[in-house]
This record gives sequence, structure tokens and C-alpha cells, in this order.
Amino acid sequence: MSPRAGSAGPRTLAFVESPVQLLNVLEWAHAHAPGAGLTLVVLSPIDPMTRGQLRRMSELAREEGHEVRWEEARGGAMAPFQTIGGLAGMLRRADRVVLGDPFSRYVQLLLTITKASDLVVVDDGTATMEFVAQLASGERLVRWHRKGGRPGPRDLVFAPVSSAARKRLTPGEKRRVEIFSSMPMEDMPQGVTVTANSFTWTRSRFGPPRITKGADMVGTSLVETGVVDGDRYLEAVASLAKAHGATRYFAHRRESTEKLHRLAVETGLEIVRPDLPLELIARRGPVGRTILSFPSTVVHTLPLALSGTEVKVAVCDIDPEWLTETASPRAQGFLSGVTGTARDVHRLSAVTAV
Repeated sequence: MSPRAGSAGPRTLAFVESPVQLLNVLEWAHAHAPGAGLTLVVLSPIDPMTRGQLRRMSELAREEGHEVRWEEARGGAMAPFQTIGGLAGMLRRADRVVLGDPFSRYVQLLLTITKASDLVVVDDGTATMEFVAQLASGERLVRWHRKGGRPGPRDLVFAPVSSAARKRLTPGEKRRVEIFSSMPMEDMPQGVTVTANSFTWTRSRFGPPRITKGADMVGTSLVETGVVDGDRYLEAVASLAKAHGATRYFAHRRESTEKLHRLAVETGLEIVRPDLPLELIARRGPVGRTILSFPSTVVHTLPLALSGTEVKVAVCDIDPEWLTETASPRAQGFLSGVTGTARDVHRLSAVTAV
């Protein structure tokens, strides 16, 4: 255990499944409890890119004085039972639980065990906006790109756990719920405390970056999640890169190797696989004077992380014709909302094919 993990104050347990969640736990800790360590549990996914970034973020967390517990939570059929069994005691003793993905079935299951009176939800990107809206309206917790479809057999089996988790995330007489976010919130659940994430830790730890003359492009996993057609996406990237003189493409950790290879061949862009979340990569530099993005979390977070620099973030709208036939009915409205609510960005109209 780190020397600070046993400090006085609430025993805080944090659960993360992605590098961005871990980054935002560090931001929360920096803003709320400087000098006080927490126990950070990584529920490791299988994806090699995500695992690699999580390993690097775990190193940074340890340097900040936090204890990191790495769980092979998906390493075989028995792994979930072993992981939950091993964490049950810590969960029951925790006074505060910090979590990054309230839609995660793993996290929802863990929430049914904890007796913590203080729950904190840190950003997991644009999903946080949807979580807040669903919590405010009393809806069941469903990721935005799946909303509109019929619940599958696994959804129905898990429904009681999901319902119990949603109740745990609702403030009450003996339960405080905080949302720590850089995302815009419209319908705020009654009794929820909202704290702004301004990326103070990131700016104090990295940079300022060296700024190059060209433009960089940020990749998205909208093709992988079945929202945007792959061919249309490639056409849009090629058009955007040509129009703005982009030379590098920062891949999203969920983008497929096949898609990235095709992008490199057809557009000539240098594909960069970041070893840390993009907010840290950009802050560390070098970075282009213009960063081009489609609607995603980074149109909200990069302007904050790069505050005080001359870097401009430009976001390109998603043309409705790019959407797949299986995309959620809510997809276009949600993506437009992500772009429309972004502050300090330059908005570009949807590009056409080259």
C-alpha cells in the first residue's frame, strides 16, 4: 500500500475499466482530496490497446500516491466470480465509491454489494450525458447507441441488478451522489451534486506542448459501435484531411486494425496509436495548431486540457446519410447534441466525399 493510501478520512474505493475513467479519477482526487490516497481497482478488459493505456495510467496513479489493484476481471468464465468475491470485503468497508461507468454490468453488480453512503460518478465521456438524463427521468440505464432496440435475453436476466444499481445511484436521506464531469448537463437529477472537471491535474502535470503548424485528426469508434458506415467514414476522413492539411490521425483505442490500415493506405495519414488518453498526449505535445474531430468526448475535454495554448479544436458534424440502418433512432440527435453543446470549438459542416 502506498504511504498515503491509509490517510485519515473516508476510505475511498474507485473502479475503472478504461484509461479515460482512470484519468478522471485522478482529476477528481486532485480536486477533492489532494494528498490523500485512494484504492483504485482496475477491472481490466481484454482489448490489448486499452490494457496498455491502463497500465501506463496505473503507473501515473501510483506516482500520485494511490494504491492500484489490477483485476483480470474478464480472464475466463470464473473470473467475474473470483473478482467480485475478492472485492466484497473492501466494498462493504468503503465509505465512498468512485466509478467511471454506471452502464457497466460489472459496476452495477458491485454497487449492489457496497454500503457506501457517498457515491461519485466520474466522466466516461459522452455516456455521462446520457446517464444523467436517464437518471433524471427514471429510465433504465442503457447506452445511447443501443437505445431504441429491444432488450436481449441477457438484458432481461440482468434487469433486477440494473434496477437496483439505478436506485443506489439516486440520492437519498443517507446517500450522497456526486457527478464529476466536464460534459454539459441539461436535466439534472434532484439532489445530485455536480462538480466541474477542468483538467487541473492534467495541466499541472504535463505541458505546455510544442505546437506544430499543421493539423491533427482524432479518430472515433462510431464505425465499430455500428453507428456510422465504414465507407462513408473513410470518405469523410479523406475529405477533412485534404481540406485542412492534416498529416496525423490519432486512433481511438477501439478502432479496428483493418480499418486503420485502410485509412493509412487510402488517405496517406500517419496513424498514431496513443499510449495514454488523448488529453495527456495533446498536453504533452507536439500537437497540431488545429485538432480535427467528429462528435466525441474530446470536443469537450481537449479545449479544457489545452487551455492557455493556441491550439484550436474543430468538430465536423455527422451527416445523417453516414448512419447505418441499424443505428439507434437516437444517434443523430445525440451526436448533434454532443457537438452543439461543446464550448470553445470551431464547428464545421458535414464534409462531402472527395
